[in-house]
Amino acid sequence: MARAVVNGVVLAESDAGHVVEGNYYFPPESVNWDYFTENSRHTTCPWKGQASYYDIVVNGETLSAKAWYYPEPKDAAKQIKGHVAFYQPPVTVEQ
Repeated sequence: MARAVVNGVVLAESDAGHVVEGNYYFPPESVNWDYFTENSRHTTCPWKGQASYYDIVVNGETLSAKAWYYPEPKDAAKQIKGHVAFYQPPVTVEQ
């Protein structure tokens, strides 16, 4: 079971995610959405496509663009569509 934790708060927990390039991508149904807000940042990966970002808000602290996902990934990354990954640190992902 993988868990994403920041400041003692569990952001996501799943045993059905995918590891891609060393990052664990959590399925959307495993994410505690109470701690996430949309961020306007976007980046592009040559083989995965365009990533979108979330801010994480825990205990009044905003961690800007520390989670990302691919809303419409390229075919090579279709298994992570909508799945959420995290920057480590500040988020700790335990696998």
